[in-house]
Amino acid sequence: MSVVSNKRSVMTLYSDPQSIDCHRVRFVLAEKNVTVDIVDVDPLALPEDVMDLNPYGTLPTFADRDLSVYDAMIAMEYLDERFPHPPLLPVDPVSRTASRLLQYRVNRDWYSLVGRILGGGKDATKARKELRESLLSTAPVFAAKPFFMSEDFSLVDCSVAPLLWRLPSLGVDLGPKGKAVNEYAERLFARPGFQHSLTELEREMRR
Repeated sequence: MSVVSNKRSVMTLYSDPQSIDCHRVRFVLAEKNVTVDIVDVDPLALPEDVMDLNPYGTLPTFADRDLSVYDAMIAMEYLDERFPHPPLLPVDPVSRTASRLLQYRVNRDWYSLVGRILGGGKDATKARKELRESLLSTAPVFAAKPFFMSEDFSLVDCSVAPLLWRLPSLGVDLGPKGKAVNEYAERLFARPGFQHSLTELEREMRR
């Protein structure tokens, strides 16, 4: 996080309309029904505002008055604390930490593979296979409860749903064995917050 001198009267999210990391922040904003100015940005031609707010020049970059946040996970947790209703993290420390560990595993085990797939080349083929196998091996988890290892919708779901939405565009087909994963995905995709979070480019990923 960094503090910037010019105070803003409205929250602003600088977002790549195709980015999975930006999508999960948009999903949280939509679930919280937060009024925010979403500015679509080309990651290869960042505006000066982003460079002023974010020393790393990455997206998403989120600005709330004099505060800027430039990590998706930190932005999601900040929004959950800033707008506590509905809560997307458990209240008690043990459950809260367990949820954070699930987020860590989603990032490490699945998001890293998405990055490799998008990178192209021979490694993309290997990563595509690894992602498919990993999701299928986790199918019993998707089937066990309404949400990801929880009875309640959480920040973990806000990370998993954008990934599952992208499977067709990533060339990952789970087939019949992925029934439980697909049913979980459809439950999340039907949420008004998820539908509201989609950009036109993201909608095209499933047309």
